[in-house]
Amino acid sequence: MITMNDIIREGNPTLREVVPEVELPLSNEDKTLADEMLTFLKNSQDPEIAEKYNLRGGVGLAAPQLDIKKRMIAVHIPSMDPEIDEPTFSAVMINPKIISHTVQDACLRDGEGCLSVDREVPGYVVRHARITVTYTDVNGETQKKKFKNYDAIVIQHEIDHLNGVMFYDHINKLQPFAIGKDVLIID
Repeated sequence: MITMNDIIREGNPTLREVVPEVELPLSNEDKTLADEMLTFLKNSQDPEIAEKYNLRGGVGLAAPQLDIKKRMIAVHIPSMDPEIDEPTFSAVMINPKIISHTVQDACLRDGEGCLSVDREVPGYVVRHARITVTYTDVNGETQKKKFKNYDAIVIQHEIDHLNGVMFYDHINKLQPFAIGKDVLIID
């Protein structure tokens, strides 16, 4: 079981590397890793399990955050509607690639956080409001999916980890809360 002790923190050089693609078909080791990554996210969102194992809540996890140099991310994005118990998207994405995006940008009103960053970094992280991503799922099937708003931001955050980019690299250093007039701010 993955815990916070398995997640490397900023300053570790792996977080700044562009990592290689995962060889397909997936090895049993990669399938196990995929399952463990998604399980960690589900556990981190379960208040009882999270408290028992001292897990910080997360919606995404990239293999490099576990010091594993592979293009693999897991996302488990809960619905923002309290009436809906199912996540809006939950999957492991192997070799994900953004193939298109809208011109409109978006950011989260409260900024972004990261399981690999143990400090608060204030500022707007401006990203694409809508993206289309291709990836291979754990069954070896090629997928193409569109994401918008919060879900798109989560996916972009995790794909950044595969390219050695941290969320705060996107924050304007001189004016952290400066954004263009057409940027969609998501609560």
